[in-house]
Amino acid sequence: MASRSLFLSLRRRSSNCSLSRLLSSGAASTEYVDEYLNNSETDDLKSRIFRLRLPKRSATTVIEKWVGEGNRVSISDLRRISKELRKSQRFKHALEISEWVVTHEEYKLSDSDYAIRIDLMTKVFGIDAAERYFEDLPPTAKTSETYTALLHCYAAAKLTEKAEELFERIKGLALSISALTYNEIMTLYMSIGQVEKVYLVVEELKRHKVAPDIFTYNLWISSCAAALNIDQVKRILDEMRCDSSCNDGWVRYISLVTVYVNASHLSNAESSSPIETEKRITQREWITYDFLVMLYAGLGNKDKIDQIWKSLRMTKQKMTSRNYICISSSYLILGHSKEVGEVIDQWKQSNTADFDISTCNRILTAFTEVGLTEKAHDLHLLLIQKSCSPTSKKSYIGV
Repeated sequence: MASRSLFLSLRRRSSNCSLSRLLSSGAASTEYVDEYLNNSETDDLKSRIFRLRLPKRSATTVIEKWVGEGNRVSISDLRRISKELRKSQRFKHALEISEWVVTHEEYKLSDSDYAIRIDLMTKVFGIDAAERYFEDLPPTAKTSETYTALLHCYAAAKLTEKAEELFERIKGLALSISALTYNEIMTLYMSIGQVEKVYLVVEELKRHKVAPDIFTYNLWISSCAAALNIDQVKRILDEMRCDSSCNDGWVRYISLVTVYVNASHLSNAESSSPIETEKRITQREWITYDFLVMLYAGLGNKDKIDQIWKSLRMTKQKMTSRNYICISSSYLILGHSKEVGEVIDQWKQSNTADFDISTCNRILTAFTEVGLTEKAHDLHLLLIQKSCSPTSKKSYIGV
């Protein structure tokens, strides 16, 4: 222990001496040294970059300093750090890492590197900069990934005309296109309310023999739900069951969507009933939000579910049991029992929707049937705590 203490003391003393020489020589800026002094016990490239709290500080300077000290850095390390920076919305620093890689010819950029760079350019400098960067790429770098990355930027900004033009351009090229490209244009149509165009994209995807993924099906289902076409939703679910790509995740998704559809109580008469014009959000938008919540639950994105739930509670539209079930079961899937209890309380106290225990029982049954017995058990206990008296079944309580 004594030898370890002596080692740490000498290490700190050596570090301080090095920093003193660095300051006196003017080799680094004061703001960088301030960051370097923090958390000196953890000293690797990732830690140094993440200690750059302010966007104006340069990740490039940190990398150059790291390499200048004789440390090696691999492109896989830089990709990993960039990914974590993007998750933390530190887009400028992530772009600076990309810039540094580009200026060092010993590193070879992959198609994904170029695609990520386009997305970062959009976030930091805007779409115009991303467009110029894309157009200046060498022909070998203009792949399905980079085209799709630019399409994603257009779709996110709801630039419909540009997105459609690019989509047509992509289809005219000899590129191997995956479902992701089609999903981007479908997402755009959903976001701008042109849900009727989603099916046209699905038809085109099938005509070109591109395999749909779970997100393709989710967008297709969402468009049908937004159009109150519940019968079509059921047909899509049947198609998913027959898809050779269907896996355990798909099976769970199909089961949960089936529950939401069965809980919606939407009949043809209800579908044709007029929507009150003074409502700020229509019934078809409600259903779209329900499926968006399901999508975000599948992605594990609680923040997005929180945002949607907050927005829906602030509208004048009457909530139904379907809305409450969608939110509560999504929170339950993500393991947030406290939020599930809060949703149940709001549901019970609501003057605009009757609390329907039978739908809760269907959720319990569905969760059990798809193997989520622990989640079913948690919901069962919550319902008992809220004096909801759910149907008692052995499979719910694990006995």
